[in-house]
Amino acid sequence: MSRRFYINSNGRLKRKENTLYFEIQQNGDTVKKALPINDIDAIYVFGELDINTKALNYLSQYDIPIHFYNYYGFYSGSFLPRKKNVSGSLLVEQVRHYLDNKKRQYLAVSFVEGAVHHILRNLRKSGINPKDYEDIEKDLLQKIFQTKTTEELMALEGNIRDRYYQLFNKIIKNEDFQLEKREKRPPSNPINALISFGNSIMYNTVLTEIYRTQLDPTVSYLHSPQEKRFSLSLDLAEIFKPFIVDPLIFSLINTGQITIKEFDKDLNYAYLNESGRKKFLKAYEERLAKTIKHRRLKRKVSYRQLIRLECYKLIKHFIEDEDYKPFKAWW
Repeated sequence: MSRRFYINSNGRLKRKENTLYFEIQQNGDTVKKALPINDIDAIYVFGELDINTKALNYLSQYDIPIHFYNYYGFYSGSFLPRKKNVSGSLLVEQVRHYLDNKKRQYLAVSFVEGAVHHILRNLRKSGINPKDYEDIEKDLLQKIFQTKTTEELMALEGNIRDRYYQLFNKIIKNEDFQLEKREKRPPSNPINALISFGNSIMYNTVLTEIYRTQLDPTVSYLHSPQEKRFSLSLDLAEIFKPFIVDPLIFSLINTGQITIKEFDKDLNYAYLNESGRKKFLKAYEERLAKTIKHRRLKRKVSYRQLIRLECYKLIKHFIEDEDYKPFKAWW
């Protein structure tokens, strides 16, 4: 299975003949590392990278996207090669499901339903007293099926997230990572920085999987389609953030693998430093590689493959082959 490559150092990405190299300067010398072009799924760049069109064209030949992050580890943008796996008829169906309010609401509710399932799963597996989240389970969850508009649904989903984040301090056993409130722009403390970083990585993991299918990443249902963002990635990431990212954060903090030393602060920003990023990304890759025996396929699939399968389920829904049901971890 192809892998994701994370570039944390400053350097140059270049092509020489039929090989892709990453070059860095060490003690005045140029050190080259050959990258296995046939084994790359996507490249994530956190350092300052020099790259030319020769290298970009080579990456395009192999359909390899590059995702760029700024100094603080926040997502800046992506280079997506010309999409070859396209379908005009599927795009028409995607748009048709967006324009039909009932069809759009069905999908939007499904994404939130999948997200809430994994939120409740995290709370149960963390040993939280059921009384502390019975309002989510018995009240707020039921209300999502009664919403009529995406605006109403997004507001309700925000309330659920707020309640969930209020319980983080009962899950996390380190006082350095107490969450008073969720802050995104910018995150001013380590726990908010960790959540934002993890969510951003998940967004691009989902984007890469969508790119491998015939789906158009700009046509979405829960999040409003807008310029300058791939909003379908935001939709599907809602399901997988509490399934993959949140348990990873709990584990890294509670086992002491990530400490306050892995964070730097600059004015109002708190962000993972290079050491912290490497630790998080290593653990993230290990979690994506975990496998379970799929109940329907009767074979082992990785957590990463579950995201691709979710894309295929959407395609089946659009072509009216099978109604979409959100992924819900059953183990």
